[in-house]
Amino acid sequence: MASEQTSTGYIQHHLQNMTYGKLPAGYVRVDAEGHEHVLESTQWTMAHSSQEAADMGFSAIHVDTMAWSIVLGALFLFLFSKVAKSATTDTPRGLQSFVEMVVSFVNNTVEDIFHYKNRLIGPMALTIFMWVFLMNLMDLIPVDWLPMAAAKIAGDDHLFFKVVPTTDPNATLGMAVAVFALMIFFSIKEKGLMGFIKELTLHPFHSGKIYIDIFLIPINLILETVSLIAKPISLGLRLFGNLYAGEMIFILIALMFSAGLVLGIFGGVLQWAWAVFHILVITLQAFVFMVLTTVYMAMAHDTGEDH
Repeated sequence: MASEQTSTGYIQHHLQNMTYGKLPAGYVRVDAEGHEHVLESTQWTMAHSSQEAADMGFSAIHVDTMAWSIVLGALFLFLFSKVAKSATTDTPRGLQSFVEMVVSFVNNTVEDIFHYKNRLIGPMALTIFMWVFLMNLMDLIPVDWLPMAAAKIAGDDHLFFKVVPTTDPNATLGMAVAVFALMIFFSIKEKGLMGFIKELTLHPFHSGKIYIDIFLIPINLILETVSLIAKPISLGLRLFGNLYAGEMIFILIALMFSAGLVLGIFGGVLQWAWAVFHILVITLQAFVFMVLTTVYMAMAHDTGEDH
């Protein structure tokens, strides 16, 4: 695919999601040959360009991100449930050995961070770690293989098809928002509504004197609100930024294969070296997302009674 486009077009094509959304009546569409077509009525359709995807607005959905997220989540559930049903007390081998290692690793990590009673946190940490890891793992598949296969199946050489859900900020921020909602829920559940409000208004500055606290409460509220909102944003953007950068490097290396034999060989060496290093990145990012989620859950359960 790299040889069929300019370098800029190749990069832009690989960074655009398959987008489904609504275009209004009167919208001027431009096809692959450059011909203009005016829509006579509002249409729900696939975007044919990055501009169309942008014009679809908030109602648009990234089909490839949603599809791969669901498929990889289902794969995780299938493999782990299969092992759980067929597990034996004998020396574990193969997939069972891997699953037990992952479960033990996640369980030990959660026990070190989360010191409260909540049966949801362990399974949630395991789900987050494996789900994010599998989505990140898709980055190791050569960037052209699956998009080219999808284009041939669809009969559209200009088909947009991204296969790494975590290179889409909608996916990473969506997961972060879900973590944020759980954090708020458990904060109110464990501390009560008034306790949660006091946490936002009486920290970090609290004198105990009403006439002073009246002036400190607005400052505390601003500081704590900013800190609270920053948690999901940083959680989602950290994962997105690292995987997006990794995907961009793979795309740039892929361009070298169409630039001659010498650069192609050098590109192959670079691709192998970056893939080996990237294994650490994709695992570390899944671990960081899991650990921070567990830390936020621990903060939500902390009523301050131990201090």
